[in-house]
Amino acid sequence: MMMIQRKMMLEGLLNFHLRPDQEDEYKRMLYQEVNKARKEWEQAYMAFQQAVGEANVDVAIYTLEAAERRYQIELKRAKQADVKWDAFRQGSYFD
Repeated sequence: MMMIQRKMMLEGLLNFHLRPDQEDEYKRMLYQEVNKARKEWEQAYMAFQQAVGEANVDVAIYTLEAAERRYQIELKRAKQADVKWDAFRQGSYFD
């Protein structure tokens, strides 16, 4: 299944009570999306730091702002789903 369809399906499940395995899967997906968004933000920040010329700086700023916003959105989604970050770091979500 395509990732977008999968996300939509899992987000739709939040309106209902999730079985524990569904909830864990959703939290895994959120954790992965937060990490992906953080990495994209870090790459955008590095590109901004290395940008030369007005056009390149403008593009870098736009890209950085978009990456920051995506990161904020993913963090908010994870917070709303009550993702326990320590559980991911310790591996208990992946047992």
